[in-house]
Amino acid sequence: MSAMKPKLPILEAGHVWLVGAGPGDPGLLTLHAVNALEQAEVIVYDALVNEDCLSFASPSATFEYAGKRGGKPSSQQRDISLRLVELARSGKRVLRLKGGDPFVFGRGGEEALTLVEHKVPFRIVPGITAGIGGLAYAGIPVTHRETNQSVTFLTGHDATGLIPDSMDWKSIAKGSSVIVMYMAMKHIDIIASRLIDAGRSRDEPVAFVCNATTGKQSVLETTLENAKADVQRAGLQPPAIVVVGQVVRLRAALDWLGAVEGRVLTRDPLGTRHEKDAG
Repeated sequence: MSAMKPKLPILEAGHVWLVGAGPGDPGLLTLHAVNALEQAEVIVYDALVNEDCLSFASPSATFEYAGKRGGKPSSQQRDISLRLVELARSGKRVLRLKGGDPFVFGRGGEEALTLVEHKVPFRIVPGITAGIGGLAYAGIPVTHRETNQSVTFLTGHDATGLIPDSMDWKSIAKGSSVIVMYMAMKHIDIIASRLIDAGRSRDEPVAFVCNATTGKQSVLETTLENAKADVQRAGLQPPAIVVVGQVVRLRAALDWLGAVEGRVLTRDPLGTRHEKDAG
């Protein structure tokens, strides 16, 4: 039985769509994202957007780079937001393309509020965030019945580039079995120390997933105590997602990309399978 394809929305002139491009692999773009790319006249994109995703754009589209990277010369957020207003008011079909999901540490809320302030119509298109999709490509689930019933997402630095003062590390350490951190590599030594001081084990598994879901993806497994030294020894560079918790151990069984390359997967990395279940 055949069914008609759903009718996707039209990006109208003078409108801005804030779209998540996902963690990197163009195959993780949503249908709405591809639809937006095909219609947009101007695409304002971030540093974390894999430029392969731009290949879906109309040949007549123009591109404006508006990347923000810590420690490097970057566009000011207010300038980016106002540029979206300017482009929309000129009658363009505007796509603001952001890595991951616009509302997960992506400052999409700030840009949307500016559009509201200037009465510019907009649409939000969620994307797969790296803290979920990127870890999945490393064979690490953010939840697993035998390890955790909660997960905490946090950022490793605020607008000043420092660890946010508002972080209650004791509550974070005690309240969530799994912690997923964005933009945390720079301050991983301080973060690890604070988690250990708050009661997390020095030997707790930690994984760094760099350039997640792309051909450059690399994964480092370590512990809270050794995280800083191992990152330096490996020469890892951001962008990276950091995950703390027993779910990291599941990578031994679920590293499907590694299996494609010949890695032998472990059947029961948590050691929880009983003989009666194995039959």
